[in-house]
Amino acid sequence: MSSQAVQLYIEKNDVVMDNGLVKVYFSNPGGFVTRIQYNGIDNLLEDLNQMKNRGYWDVVWSEAGTTGTLGTFERVVGTSYNVIMKTDEQVEISFTRIWDPSLKGKQSPLNIDKRYVMLRNSSGFYSYAIFEHLKEWPAFNIPQIRIVYKLRKDKFHYMALGDDRQRFMPLPDDRLPGRGEELVPPEAVLLVNPVEQEFKGEVDDKYQYSSENIDLKVHGWTSSKSETNQAIGFWVIIPSNEFRSGGLVKQNLTSHVGPITLAMFLSAHYAGEDIVLKLQPNEPWKKVFGPTFVYLNTILDHHKDSLELWKDAKYQMNKEVQSWPYDFPASIDFQKSSERGSVSGTLLVRDRFVSDKDIKAQDAYIGLAPPGDAGSWQRECKGYQFWCRANEDGYFSIENIRSGNYNLYAWVPGFIGEYSNNIVINIIAGCKINFGDIIYEPPRNGPTLWEIGIPDRSAAEFYVPDPNPKFINKLFINHPDKYRQYGLWERYAELYPNEDLVYTVGVSDYTKDWFYAQVTRKKNEDIYEGTTWQIKFNLDDVGKSEIYKLRLALASANVSELQVRVNSIKQDPPIFTTGVIGKDYAIGRHGIHGLYWLFNIDVPSLLLFNGDNTIFLTQTMAFGPLARFQGIMYDYIRLEGPESCYSY
Repeated sequence: MSSQAVQLYIEKNDVVMDNGLVKVYFSNPGGFVTRIQYNGIDNLLEDLNQMKNRGYWDVVWSEAGTTGTLGTFERVVGTSYNVIMKTDEQVEISFTRIWDPSLKGKQSPLNIDKRYVMLRNSSGFYSYAIFEHLKEWPAFNIPQIRIVYKLRKDKFHYMALGDDRQRFMPLPDDRLPGRGEELVPPEAVLLVNPVEQEFKGEVDDKYQYSSENIDLKVHGWTSSKSETNQAIGFWVIIPSNEFRSGGLVKQNLTSHVGPITLAMFLSAHYAGEDIVLKLQPNEPWKKVFGPTFVYLNTILDHHKDSLELWKDAKYQMNKEVQSWPYDFPASIDFQKSSERGSVSGTLLVRDRFVSDKDIKAQDAYIGLAPPGDAGSWQRECKGYQFWCRANEDGYFSIENIRSGNYNLYAWVPGFIGEYSNNIVINIIAGCKINFGDIIYEPPRNGPTLWEIGIPDRSAAEFYVPDPNPKFINKLFINHPDKYRQYGLWERYAELYPNEDLVYTVGVSDYTKDWFYAQVTRKKNEDIYEGTTWQIKFNLDDVGKSEIYKLRLALASANVSELQVRVNSIKQDPPIFTTGVIGKDYAIGRHGIHGLYWLFNIDVPSLLLFNGDNTIFLTQTMAFGPLARFQGIMYDYIRLEGPESCYSY
């Protein structure tokens, strides 16, 4: 532990912060992190890269009216430097970029204030930024905002994202032509002649290392040895989800081959254009992203380095989480604890076809997000969101909510649908709102006749095949996240080369007989076709002039159209179609879910038979070079009888 006061000084074209433990260099006035000195190493960042390509904020943006998730990549370059605070205990500096209207169409219309903070006796530094768009400025879109750190490839070889998600990693050179063979999508590379032969035959893809926001609090790299013969850890700690979009189960990138480690604030990954931030004409906007913490650690015992460094990083992460909201950021736009409020209550589920009594909403996801329709929080990306998990009694408490207007939202594992209170909640400084008991009544018309899957917004419970031995990632062999292996979508055509999946209620087992994704079937190298799955079931005493209800909950959809037919594959038009939905690309990016969709379909009894029945589920879309990734993942399917089937 150093007792040195935090120092700040100018060295040539750099601004330097130094607390005796860590020394960080920033380009002036650009605000790029160019050098991090720690534990005798002159620079933890990649010296071979240009100054602007080591540690930086970036934004991807596009003109208003642009569709899709792509845009112009722009590193955030500061044009002025200011000292915000300088004491023995803390230094905070600012690199600002004020939008120049003469650069319309060439630069994102944003004012951006990048802040960096170093505290005394702190083994690292903090970064946050204030993004602002003024009312009179052009409308435009933002698909991505993040911080990137590119570490030395000769030092950092071991990556850790979780207790069971860590490993030695290939080199970036292994992905180059001659050593790596580009697959589809191009982010995936087969390592055919890597520098280290232990990686030969593996697939490397950054999307295999994505995490849900709820788990994405700390990740990074450890070195094998430093100049002082000690292992070093470089970690990005994200202590809060309030500035990230899409709720707790939204997936984001973490760390990947480079070695690269990220702090993702906004991204369209696993959601698509639905979560692209679109600023409209005459719409002002301002948001604080961060602070996040770069934490550095070291350990003397080389035999325990990676595990011990990871354990220490988790310990530090918990300290940062408990310290949120931080009391040190100097910007008035970052609200301190005294400026925030809290809510609490108990969520109960009322479903009389499951229980005569209200059911405790155990482990429910409960959050405050900007006002909108039920489920709108999935696609909301302009404001702040505050989420928690209920306890075993359905009780929840959300602390330190920024002042503003919100709706209360919830969803409950084990039940379909969304809860929203539809009442605008005004959070002010110091408020403590207790909602008491809240009742959620999930969609329900009649008793369950049969069901497939578990309503938890994931397809993980269904059959996930073993990967093709030619395309493996060793980390995910015999791993709970086996769905992260490359190319699993191609296994469907191998299992069902001519006929599609048929599931028989009461006989089939969805963990073995229901493929995790309804993908297209590959006919030859360039041609794919849509697929039709069948659910066969038996009914007794089909009532006359009754309405049955089919509930289709989807965990993912990617440029797909799901058509539903009952007892006739030639039924035209189908009884129901989703239309073309989804662009979450979860199939191609090794996710087990994207955005959640729920469809409630009336099935007239005149379409049903006493005895054997069949529901046909057709995914029609299969076109273009990415046809292999078109498809859906089911979360849960349920057929309900008419209410008259229920005995009171």
